[in-house]
Amino acid sequence: MAEHFDVVVVGAGISGIGQGHHLQTRCPDRSYVILEARAGMGGTWDLFRYPGVRSDSDMHTLGFSFHPWTAAKAIADGPSIRAYVEDTAQTHGVDKHIRFGIKVTGASWSTPDARWTVTATGPDGPLTFTCGFLCMCSGYYSYERAHAPAFAGAADFAGRIVHPQFWPQDLDYAGKRVVVIGSGATAVTLVPEMAKDAAHVTMLQRSPTYVVSRPAEDSVANWLRAKLPKKLAYGLTRWKNVLFGMYFFRMTRKQPEETKQRLLGMVREHLGPDYDIAKHFTPRYNVWDQRLCLVPDADLFQALKGGRAEVVTDTIDRFVPEGVRLASGQTLPADIIVTATGLEIALMGGVPFTVDGAPVTLADKLQYKGMMFSDVPNLAFTFGYTNASWTLKADLVARYVCRLLNVMAKRRKAIATPRNTDPTLTPEPFANFTSGYIQRAADRLPKQGSKKPWKLNQNYALDIMALRFGSVDDAMEFADPAPIAERRAA
Repeated sequence: MAEHFDVVVVGAGISGIGQGHHLQTRCPDRSYVILEARAGMGGTWDLFRYPGVRSDSDMHTLGFSFHPWTAAKAIADGPSIRAYVEDTAQTHGVDKHIRFGIKVTGASWSTPDARWTVTATGPDGPLTFTCGFLCMCSGYYSYERAHAPAFAGAADFAGRIVHPQFWPQDLDYAGKRVVVIGSGATAVTLVPEMAKDAAHVTMLQRSPTYVVSRPAEDSVANWLRAKLPKKLAYGLTRWKNVLFGMYFFRMTRKQPEETKQRLLGMVREHLGPDYDIAKHFTPRYNVWDQRLCLVPDADLFQALKGGRAEVVTDTIDRFVPEGVRLASGQTLPADIIVTATGLEIALMGGVPFTVDGAPVTLADKLQYKGMMFSDVPNLAFTFGYTNASWTLKADLVARYVCRLLNVMAKRRKAIATPRNTDPTLTPEPFANFTSGYIQRAADRLPKQGSKKPWKLNQNYALDIMALRFGSVDDAMEFADPAPIAERRAA
């Protein structure tokens, strides 16, 4: 027997909890359930358990708009974020709607029935759910697989090789020599944290990434919270950080070289004039062509200056029993190698979809307002900003879904489908972003269009106008199939 809900939400991370809250406050007459494959909520913050795991966004923008972050640290560690997500769900009653241990395996849409049939596996076997609207809040990467290049000689290495996504809790690196392969957010987090106990940590990178230091605590936020009601203080801090982020992003686009030199100058201030900034901290791309790496309180730079860690920029020839041999001929000795080599894209959890029996190929679809797909009815997905906090976009998507549902109820329409009828519209890449995880999956990702509402803004202010105040009729087809109309008449 299929269990029916008005809305099925897939994923109990930040996106899913936010969607659940907005559904019950803005669409209180709609039933909903959140299906979560794991045993706990939190998504990314429940999965990743490597040393020092933390956000690279401040918690005043990564946090929920409706549940203030009140801790002193604005750059929070993973366990604190997970606890915050759990507290939010419990405080607002969203936790009562979560079904844990249920992994969605497929979803099929029937136009005559105006509903999705969602198949899943649970602790006791196969399950089926039906719903009028489906919200995919399952993130953008695979939880089961990570990007793990095949390194020649890996079987010869005498030590232990680990990937941060599957961190072994029994790993003892105290007094050990560690090589961390990678230069992204995970690597710059791991290196200073592991350097506290390891004999030595080497960050081995093929090419540099922009690294920016900022205080772990937001002094303005803490001052406001001491003077004002916490909700008001949180809202003011949120907008302060949003506006600064938008201003900084705009500056990187208007003055790319000046911004680049300013960031490199800040790194030089931390590491001194003799450090080879050009080799180890100067990327080949412009600022915000990829996501910046944030280091709180300059912890990475402190580890480098203290001699507990180093950065090596080179390519790998092969693994050898004693460590990693580089193309330059140098061998980096290691007892442990950490392959912080990135994520494997799996948009919407890699779930297969069909519409009236026909498979949905995402690569053939256009994104509608960055949260639906062309010709796919009653389906929303959440993909956060690449140049700002994930939650800012997730919150707007959740609110828009509620707007759409309420319009459908008011008009007594069961189906909402984005349709492109503009012959002059041309497809463009999924996102204007050069990060490896996006480029590796480019041929499998949906496209954006050359015009609104199919073009991504990557701008919170513009998305507020489009998703909170913009017309829901913009390139949207509303329908009510004959069988449904007949049932209502009867």
